[in-house]
Amino acid sequence: MPLFSSDGIHFLYNLEHQNMNAIKLCRFKDTEGNVSTGILQEDGSIRDLRPAGIQSITEILEQDAPFSAVAAVAESDLPILAADSVELLTPVESQEIWAAGVTYQRSKTARMEESDFSASAYDLVYDAVRPEIFFKSMPEKVVGSAGSVGIRKDGKWNVPEPELVLVVNSKHHLVGYSIGNDMSSRDIEGENLLYLPQAKVYSKSCAIGPCLVLGPSEEAVRAWDISIKIVRSGQAVFSGSTDISQIKRSFSELIAFLCRSQDFPNGAMLLTGTGVVPPDEFTLAVGDEVRIAISGIGTLQNNVILV
Repeated sequence: MPLFSSDGIHFLYNLEHQNMNAIKLCRFKDTEGNVSTGILQEDGSIRDLRPAGIQSITEILEQDAPFSAVAAVAESDLPILAADSVELLTPVESQEIWAAGVTYQRSKTARMEESDFSASAYDLVYDAVRPEIFFKSMPEKVVGSAGSVGIRKDGKWNVPEPELVLVVNSKHHLVGYSIGNDMSSRDIEGENLLYLPQAKVYSKSCAIGPCLVLGPSEEAVRAWDISIKIVRSGQAVFSGSTDISQIKRSFSELIAFLCRSQDFPNGAMLLTGTGVVPPDEFTLAVGDEVRIAISGIGTLQNNVILV
């Protein structure tokens, strides 16, 4: 039977799915410039879903049982494309991108350190019934793995924020997971809470990829870890990790608040906050490479440019 939470969010993970392998969906561009959907394999190759009649990730996510829909064709005789013959794209198609903040204790502490002026607000929202949720990006502005993320020209304290992404379809169902980078200008946000959109929402401020994972339950995902490494001139200048179990709020709670008084005709993706924050003296530089890994998904890798 389907699982329901007390707030009515419907999770599409049958109990039997907890013992099944995850499926990694991806979008890619072939040598002829066609954008297609496939299954990303461990060696980086892609099983092309076009012969199975699947043209987009969204049509899978809108199924009553997305995992089962893909599993039914995953073992069929699909063509396999070598990793070096395709360009991997972000798994975002037409979904809106939103983000939750102050969901980890470390995130609350870091946000309070940005400014005495804003400290009490961040302290209060961590324990409040209503979480902080804000709009992050239009789908067409999202960067995929191997793309470039940006730091603002008018920002002096710029950091990446490694985050788990919850994928929600138009019915408000949790249907998958991905990796996100919520780029932020901490000095702009710290100056005034009302500057949050400028600190968070700008060109190349959001990366999601390299794929979208179907199958795992929330319990399984909370056993994953998330890590980040920032490389500058070939040397690691920051690295850190945390457990996804440290996210204070349940996935159903975050999705319930995201979907209150909201319609998402094409679905949405929700970044769930960060628990890994570089030290206050650290800021990104042009040319840095940001590598974010989640144990059950893979690695999102981006270089840094000025925007």
